[in-house]
Amino acid sequence: MTKFDPSARRSRARNRNGAPTVQPDATLQPALAPIEATSSFKQKAYVALKNAIVAMDIYRSRADIRLDERKLAQDFGISRTPVREAMAQLESEGFVRSVPRRGIYVVRKTKREVIELITAWAALESMAARLITENAIDADIASLRRMFTTFESGALRAHLDEYSEVNIEFHQSIIRMSGNRVLIDMAENLFTHMRMIRRKTIVEKDRVDRSIRDHMSIIEALEKRETARAEQLVRDHALGLAEHVERYADYLD
Repeated sequence: MTKFDPSARRSRARNRNGAPTVQPDATLQPALAPIEATSSFKQKAYVALKNAIVAMDIYRSRADIRLDERKLAQDFGISRTPVREAMAQLESEGFVRSVPRRGIYVVRKTKREVIELITAWAALESMAARLITENAIDADIASLRRMFTTFESGALRAHLDEYSEVNIEFHQSIIRMSGNRVLIDMAENLFTHMRMIRRKTIVEKDRVDRSIRDHMSIIEALEKRETARAEQLVRDHALGLAEHVERYADYLD
């Protein structure tokens, strides 16, 4: 893992506005594989790049992550045009930004932006919880409890990486189980951004233990079809993450 050198902050260049800039980290790049010529190159490049960016630990340092369009095309084994088109779509979704005469960079959200994302997610997921209590079948709700059997009997901290992924799957499942297509579509891109910050925050402070307790309470309320309680628990859980980010996530600014 690349370590962030604090001294690098003192040697940053200055941009046109006089603000400090951070040099790109050449070692922090998305893991890519060649693209098969079986469908739209643009769509395949878009999906591959988006998945690769989401899989990166982009908040581990503040160094810029620059994407080389030419190298990406070479890695994919395709021309630069579909890569450029994929980049344009990713920029419209807030995953990358194009800087004139400098290149394309992976976007890190600021603390304020992350809190706004979480707040919007809290609204969507709490409504999803309400819909689950009203419409979901028992078998689907039971599947939520089975997600956490691995972490019983004090085994949670021995499986932090695994738990992080289950935690993400849990929240995505809540949205999917709502059965509301519009809500699902609205939440999809939003949660992709949140996934990257959740991966980092889950291991901070006492969030792991608190997270499992919250999840168990949410599942119990869903099982009992306690609509108002389930909705409130889900909303409070999400807003608890927003509070944590506000208090501790100084690395976002």
